[in-house]
Amino acid sequence: MVRKNAVAFILLAGLITWGVYDYMSKQAAEGDDAFRTDQAADSAIPEGLKVGQRAPDFTLMTADGTSVRLSDYRGSTVLLNFWASWCPPCQVEMPYMQDFYEEYRQKDVVVLAVNMSHLEKNPGDAAAFLDEVGASFPTVYDHQGEVTDRYRIVAYPTTYVLNASGVITGRYQGAIDHDLMVKAYERAR
Repeated sequence: MVRKNAVAFILLAGLITWGVYDYMSKQAAEGDDAFRTDQAADSAIPEGLKVGQRAPDFTLMTADGTSVRLSDYRGSTVLLNFWASWCPPCQVEMPYMQDFYEEYRQKDVVVLAVNMSHLEKNPGDAAAFLDEVGASFPTVYDHQGEVTDRYRIVAYPTTYVLNASGVITGRYQGAIDHDLMVKAYERAR
């Protein structure tokens, strides 16, 4: 009985810790309103992973072998989403991503999904999951984990929001919902 209670306590403590971490990450991202998108016109903006820095460019392939560069989407607001098919918060978030994409793609918004395929259990799991949720946004595959490492992804999912100049205006660790995506988009404009 004591052992069951200890296991339950550890699980509960872990869930509470994750919840606090997720909440604090979202609060920190929302507190970045001081960044002004008019600063993005400055070509001297350094590359980096913090709000106000230009997101590092990369090239990855789609499932059909098409090469996609992040910089191909300059001029659009980008939700750069790192995910894996086995990740429960990613599974919860992905339908919200699809709904947001359908609603906002006519407003120069792109959801660019980066599947962390180096972490997938089976090669076909990501494509099967995308089919299941009806995802129509661009998806690229990080087979070697190089982009995942470069972006320092430690929590799944993680979403970077980039303005039309490729400058980071928000970063969210953990699943985000439709309302938060809309707020992030508005902040990036």
